[in-house]
Amino acid sequence: MATQTTNRTSLKNAKDLTREAPRSPRARLGSYVLMARMIDKGRATLAGTAGEYHFDCPVDNMLFSFKGVKGEEVRDVLASGASDDEILAWFNTHGAPKSEAEIKAWAAGTEASSPHDDPKKRDWFVGECQRLGLDPARTTLFQYLDEDDRQSFRK
Repeated sequence: MATQTTNRTSLKNAKDLTREAPRSPRARLGSYVLMARMIDKGRATLAGTAGEYHFDCPVDNMLFSFKGVKGEEVRDVLASGASDDEILAWFNTHGAPKSEAEIKAWAAGTEASSPHDDPKKRDWFVGECQRLGLDPARTTLFQYLDEDDRQSFRK
């Protein structure tokens, strides 16, 4: 019975990602990039409204790895119906301790990163950028994600 109650709570906060995109990877919660987007995808996954989006994916794992937490742990926090602020507080008290300066430096580096710079991801990224009309050599991961969301929900 308690599980049904917590799931209802998390459902009411869930976006329908078949109708709208999750928040931008740039949207910061605290000083963390990716967190707001991960929360939207996680809640939508729990609600069954994730559409083409995936929770606990390689992008989410950039955040999880930085903090030293697992997707299953985060899923449990999301399923509890925690607010954005409660999830932020959980991240700040779990996993590897990080100073505000470390979080800001990680966020800046992550926001500036490009899969084009990684030989293992380059071919995939080039194809994805071409599909969206972007120059892969000049496109960051966040620019790619934002443009993919924009084109996916163009009216």
